[in-house]
Amino acid sequence: MKSIICENFGPLNSLVYKEVETPEIQNPNDVLIKVFSSGVNFPDGLLVQGKYQLKPPVPFTPGMEVSGEVLSIGSEVTEFKIGDRVAGLSQLGGYSENIVLNKNSVYKIPVEMNHDQACALLCAYGTSHYALKQRAKLKKGNTLVVLGASGSTGVAAIQIGKTMGAKVIAASSSIEKQQYTKGLGADITIGYDNIKDQLKELTNNIGVDVIFDPVGGELFEESSRALSRYGKILVIGFASGKIPKFPINLALVKEFDVVGVFWGAFTRNNTSSFKENMNELFKWFQEGKINPQVEERYKLQDATKALDKILNRGTKGKVILYP
Repeated sequence: MKSIICENFGPLNSLVYKEVETPEIQNPNDVLIKVFSSGVNFPDGLLVQGKYQLKPPVPFTPGMEVSGEVLSIGSEVTEFKIGDRVAGLSQLGGYSENIVLNKNSVYKIPVEMNHDQACALLCAYGTSHYALKQRAKLKKGNTLVVLGASGSTGVAAIQIGKTMGAKVIAASSSIEKQQYTKGLGADITIGYDNIKDQLKELTNNIGVDVIFDPVGGELFEESSRALSRYGKILVIGFASGKIPKFPINLALVKEFDVVGVFWGAFTRNNTSSFKENMNELFKWFQEGKINPQVEERYKLQDATKALDKILNRGTKGKVILYP
């Protein structure tokens, strides 16, 4: 089969598209999946460059989410059968024509959902759902600000925030992206210029309840100054490329919470809650409350182009690879 291989940490263009051995069932709880869609995520690019929290042994195949069809199952797998349409999560291995996953990381796809949508639901919606539900404890009527709102996690945060009853202010870097997020259901769309003043004006100087921040950098400090008393800013990631140096006295004076969100740790350490979250997301999709947005599609061999575009924040919605 064909796979994308990171032979050594380095620039994105060092990735190799090559023939490798097709994986086989090794354990009784394994599921072998023929991959139809592979999701591309911002951390994939960091991982390849050796800039992510985790550094797997090289060589490895990046890719955390896939959807496709079950090819074979282990002896103790009863939840799935050959031919089932499924989506699955893994730390690595998604940029391939086939992948073996533990059955606990695999989900049946609702009949209403296509493979691209299923793939797009997993990491982006999983992260945003966990951030807003478990970490922010978002309440109906809260004001939610989504930074990086046109990216895949931002799109998910808009839709999930609305589903949970929040008033959503979507912030993004261009008029085009602001129009895009307005079409996704954001109540208000804004740019990044003078974001503190914009948010204070929009809330009559009360401040916002929750900020969803996958961008970091200067935006973190600027937007955090617009938080209400007892508000929360969610640290999702650093798409700007800069980890902010936070003036901790702000949290003291304004009495807001800085809340870390590490979805990968949640999936590994809180397996029952993680499964409940994923089942809720699939249910919301069936009810029409959320709708994953797939905006760009690339061939598997063009993974470098896809990752480069994501890392340069040139995408809207989800990016998919086709093996």
